[in-house]
Amino acid sequence: MSNLRLRVISAIVLAIITLGLTWLGGLPFRLLCAVIVAAIFYEWTRMSRPAGATGLGFVPEALLVVFIGALIAGLAASWLLPLVVVMVAATALAASVRKAGPWDASGLAYAAVSGLSLALLRDGDRSGLVAILFLFAVVWATDIFAYFVGRAVGGAKLAPSISPGKTRSGALGGAVGGVIAGLILAAAAGVGNLALVGLVALVLSIVAQAGDLFESWVKRRHGHKDSGALIPGHGGVMDRVDGLVAAAFALYVIGWISATADHPAQGLFPV
Repeated sequence: MSNLRLRVISAIVLAIITLGLTWLGGLPFRLLCAVIVAAIFYEWTRMSRPAGATGLGFVPEALLVVFIGALIAGLAASWLLPLVVVMVAATALAASVRKAGPWDASGLAYAAVSGLSLALLRDGDRSGLVAILFLFAVVWATDIFAYFVGRAVGGAKLAPSISPGKTRSGALGGAVGGVIAGLILAAAAGVGNLALVGLVALVLSIVAQAGDLFESWVKRRHGHKDSGALIPGHGGVMDRVDGLVAAAFALYVIGWISATADHPAQGLFPV
């Protein structure tokens, strides 16, 4: 089977599973978030830890298991957010004492915040469903438009030292595509104030592209082409969700400001 066909099949299967669990919400979606958290941290440490290093032992993994359990249990943001702060601080302190470097602590923060943002955005109501579908529409359209516009137009590189393949024309095309997709999804869902929604979509598209560049920088920093090989034809989970989780955190913060930490989607998508 060719690599292109494998990529297409994997993408279709992943999209069906993701959309199905998103539609169900509740525990099924939180389980999906837990898998994303575990996969991100696994790939992060696989890239950043020196071969054969013992470092902090299993302390970060144990803390991550506690967080995943709290996430699956559906604990409120008032519990999850302090838990993230405590476990990241504890890992950073242990790393400082043992001179093990900062990467495990930063990986815990990245993985935990990613899962927390997605889980609390989805919540259990229609606003949460619309919020996640809006997020998917913006990020996926950004990726698709950036790829095809960049290939068709070319031009100056966006960040050649980090990701040589990305162009400024692709970034602009991705932003336009993300805004259009977000507006279409919001209008179809009956969301009002489309001007504000379009502005949020633009912010998410920019943040998603920045998240993609950040993950590329992490891989380049540690000498890896892919974050892993968990997804046939695509590489690692981080390679697929880098922009998504960055945009999810941005949307969560925006929703938190406009509503509450536990129900961020209700302030943005009151449907």
